[in-house]
Amino acid sequence: MKRSMRFDRSIIGQLLVGLALALLAWWLWRWQGRAWPTPTPLLQPRVAAGIAIALYAAFCGWIAWRGRTPRIVASVDGQSPWRVIYASQTGFALELAERTAQALRDAGQSASVHDINAIDLQALDGARCLFVASTTGEGDPPDHAMGFVKRVMAQPADLRSTHYAVLALGDSEYTQFCAFGRELDEWLRQHGAQPMFDRVDVDNADPAALRHWQHHIGVLSGSTDQPDWTTPRYERWTLRARRLLNPGSVGGEAWHIELQAPAGTASWQAGDIAEIGPRNAAADVATFLARHALDGSRIFQRDGEDMPLAELLSRSRLPAIADAVPNDARALVAALQALPHREYSIASLPADGSLHLLVRLMQRDDGTPGIGSGWLCRHAAIGDGIDLRIRSNPNFHAPSPTQPMILIGNGTGLAGLRAHLKARAAAGAHRNWLLFGERNAAADHLHGDELDAWQYSGMLERLDRVFSRDGHLQRYVQDALLANADTLRNWVDQGAAIYVCGSLEGMAPGVDAALNEILGPQRMTALADAGRYRRDVY
Repeated sequence: MKRSMRFDRSIIGQLLVGLALALLAWWLWRWQGRAWPTPTPLLQPRVAAGIAIALYAAFCGWIAWRGRTPRIVASVDGQSPWRVIYASQTGFALELAERTAQALRDAGQSASVHDINAIDLQALDGARCLFVASTTGEGDPPDHAMGFVKRVMAQPADLRSTHYAVLALGDSEYTQFCAFGRELDEWLRQHGAQPMFDRVDVDNADPAALRHWQHHIGVLSGSTDQPDWTTPRYERWTLRARRLLNPGSVGGEAWHIELQAPAGTASWQAGDIAEIGPRNAAADVATFLARHALDGSRIFQRDGEDMPLAELLSRSRLPAIADAVPNDARALVAALQALPHREYSIASLPADGSLHLLVRLMQRDDGTPGIGSGWLCRHAAIGDGIDLRIRSNPNFHAPSPTQPMILIGNGTGLAGLRAHLKARAAAGAHRNWLLFGERNAAADHLHGDELDAWQYSGMLERLDRVFSRDGHLQRYVQDALLANADTLRNWVDQGAAIYVCGSLEGMAPGVDAALNEILGPQRMTALADAGRYRRDVY
């Protein structure tokens, strides 16, 4: 692990002071018995040498005391640095921790990497912590994490000011899959720590799960444009339909997207995720080629695949006009960075005949559309190919049809809830309650006719819509929850599962706080442990 320059300088200073004291003691002892300019007893050679030796011994003791397990003082400031804490048996967790910290630094954030055994409760208090935790053997912590388990996890703690996330590494061939990461997540939650997003479980270094973690880190740091650590193996789907759902909305355009699978049928469940490989607009690629007098039809090899330069540029981040563009096309190709993938909750079932997405058109600071939403909502033409990979998301798969289900979301978070409602309708499960928030009733009834039809048929037992810009008392979904606290308790008493889908900032923490206020932290922990409280937030 790399240490800071400040730490290196302090060590050098300590060694120099120790060396100076040792030399002083040697010199004084060497001069004992020779003429001494003063009769003061304390300055006699033997006495002075003894004092110097005692000082040197005390200094060595101080160094040893400083060298014990470090105690890291955490800042309680909301802008406190990120602590990336690893528990690693083979070194893989450490590698991922360093990648995570570097991604934060590349986004302009302050981040440091720590061995979990160097962490105590004071270090966690008020901090923003990202844990990368391996499991070894049949559910055991890594060897170097045992001290943390015995010193920290065995004692009472108040971590209500701590914010955290856990990347749990494991192998599903073992019975206790990701056991230590799950134990760590549960301990943090039970002691009041606030999860920034749900735990990410990684089965045998699954690249999709690692991309999901990287996606969350990008959202937290405000930099979602960094290159993927691993490139998904996409299939080529087809853009079949695109429809604007909220014309005139002040909240930005929300588009219903339909994608057709390649030959054969694709399979997924409600709760799964679509990873999209975005592309640049064809006009932007053509302009870039013309500006730099490049032949777009020239063939190059990238990642073992032959493709024209124009195709490569469509998949890559185009250098800005101010950037130096190599005159040699080969040098340009070598310098290209692939566009990062984008994740979207799937809003349909295979029985619908196509994969549906609900995509908000995002705008960059300069007014141009975002990478993924711009490709799906603006640049791709109907009939164009779309690079897509389906990622299973077991943490958001459906509960038993016999259980009541409470679905809570806002904005395009309706996508993941819509798939669940379709699955519930197909299973004949009618005990469903949807709480959905948007901005204005006049423009933002996303899939409103469908929801009304489900309510009219009795498939949707309760439907609570709230609109934040319309001036009502219940402005957000968390307000609707608090206003219906008794009903919520009754549903939970009857075995209801609570599923939340939508924005990580604002909605998800607000809903979590409201649920904790209504049900109490202990019951919320019990619901999460039983798989009855699940979230897909972004």
